[in-house]
Amino acid sequence: MKLYDGGRAPNPRRVRIFLAEKGVQIPLQTLDIGKKEHYGEDFARLNPMRRLPVLILDDGTPLAETMAICRYIEALHPEPSLFGRAPRQIGMIEMWNRRMELDLLTLVAAVFRHSHPAMAELEVPQVPQWAEVARTRLAPVLAWLNQELEGRQFVAGDAFSVADITAMVAVDFMKPAKLAVPEELTALKAWHERMGARPSASA
Repeated sequence: MKLYDGGRAPNPRRVRIFLAEKGVQIPLQTLDIGKKEHYGEDFARLNPMRRLPVLILDDGTPLAETMAICRYIEALHPEPSLFGRAPRQIGMIEMWNRRMELDLLTLVAAVFRHSHPAMAELEVPQVPQWAEVARTRLAPVLAWLNQELEGRQFVAGDAFSVADITAMVAVDFMKPAKLAVPEELTALKAWHERMGARPSASA
């Protein structure tokens, strides 16, 4: 297998953290998103959506989309489980991962993509007004997540899961988006510190 990677971009990083938690090593081919290397025709044949990451399976099949790649790896390497085992746990992790994708990471990405000068040639057109709307919507999401984390160690319950990976990457991505977690959200900040201390966080 080979993984087409995109450096510090959130979705490629989610896959790398997932692999690190699994202890799985896959050769990487990193494309420079800033130089639009993922827009090249060779890569477009692998993923017409021109998005990273893409995992090339042993039979040559290209597998795109972050969670599809993670689920494939989970099927090959079930332990440690990051998507859950029992039906309730599986459902809770799926719910929380979707929430972290749709209600947190998407908003942070919108602020970054529609306000950062480096994205001007990639996000066409940039819509600064959408960045401001996303910034406004982010505050109550962070407050809600802080309240949820006051009663538990991990996003989806009592064990580290893919939902923690998505949420950690989203919070980390706030820095280049020029956003910050408010100081009063102590449970969220403590959780983020715990996640950042995991060896996989540096992947």
